[in-house]
Amino acid sequence: MHISNKIISLRKRHWILDGTRKLLILFLISVLSFQISAAEWDSEVSVEVRSFLNDSQRPNQKNENLSLSFETEFYHDWDDDNQRFVFKPFARVDNLDDERTHFDLREFYWRKTFENQNLDLKIGLSKVFWGVTESAHLVDIINQNDGVENLDGEDKLGQPMVNLTLDKDWGIVDFFVLPYFRERTFPSLDGRPSLPFRIDIDNPVYISGAEEEHVDLALRYAQVFGDWDVGISHFSGTSREPLLLPSITATGLSLTPFYDQIEQSSLDLQATLENWLWKLELISNSGTLQDRYTALAGGFEYSFYDLKESGIDLGFIAEYLFDDRKELSTSTFQNDIFIGGRFAFNDENNADLLAGIVYDLDNQTQFFSIEASMRVGQNMKVNLESRFFTVKDPTDLFFSIKDDDYIGINLKRFF
Repeated sequence: MHISNKIISLRKRHWILDGTRKLLILFLISVLSFQISAAEWDSEVSVEVRSFLNDSQRPNQKNENLSLSFETEFYHDWDDDNQRFVFKPFARVDNLDDERTHFDLREFYWRKTFENQNLDLKIGLSKVFWGVTESAHLVDIINQNDGVENLDGEDKLGQPMVNLTLDKDWGIVDFFVLPYFRERTFPSLDGRPSLPFRIDIDNPVYISGAEEEHVDLALRYAQVFGDWDVGISHFSGTSREPLLLPSITATGLSLTPFYDQIEQSSLDLQATLENWLWKLELISNSGTLQDRYTALAGGFEYSFYDLKESGIDLGFIAEYLFDDRKELSTSTFQNDIFIGGRFAFNDENNADLLAGIVYDLDNQTQFFSIEASMRVGQNMKVNLESRFFTVKDPTDLFFSIKDDDYIGINLKRFF
């Protein structure tokens, strides 16, 4: 199926959540009531090409992949900037993977600031990021991963929420009510990289009888103490990380996503000491069907500024990742080290590069990544992304994608 025909095949499950359709209508009506001169729009169109360096073991997978994406953001401030509407849809069309052809509302919310009470209220779909480490984001639990976008877990689906933020001298407190759960997205068997079995995303299993309508809750406290940034959080609700249970269907073996109910407490720390950044993320997690476990990611970044008077800055990064579930862990990082470097060229094109390797201390699996970007003129940007795998242990979670080394180029146009 050609990329131009795939627009009509966007899956129904990825369209606007039922609970937000009425909000969308109200939003569009409100937009019409705004003065056109008050509206602000930022948009981008991108073309992405991925070239896989090895032939796949599955016949439907190809070595070349092309996709187009579009993202736009409408925002409007009024009431002396104390109120804001944000509408940020995203869509991708992929020439190989029907699951990667999808639509999502990344953000769609109204925010009200109550200045006298140092209080913010946000209602709608939004994205929230927690965490400080480079190699893993253990404490970042509010939003669901958009698993068809990338392996790094940094692309997120919009999360319906009511978020109340209290900003005081003694710290910032965030309270979240999350009334609807977003299921994780997965590539199809035609996509690369992907698991070797079909993911039955149409029939997920929930331990909660409320299923995706279970109301999740989260609370976070953050404060700066001298050189230390401290965050303490707790989440109670549906796990964002599904277990994949094997099942036999008419088409053969498939994996069914199972979503448990969990309690997760977390701590994130970052100390800024001259050229040093010391970082730690620590979680304690228990589920209805899972014993309590502890996981952490921690290390440092040391910055060398203006190397040999070249204007280039280099940040050397070293982190350790641990999960005490060991071989039962659903994470690929249970006893690993990450070594990397971040280059900022500080030139007129705003060029940067991040390269690093994750090394498994148990089975010697290696995952190498390169990300680079630079602006081209005023309205364009080029991103380079490469992933390489060295996997010998069949029990490693990376084993199924060991042949999926790729180099990707993404060209973005802003307007």
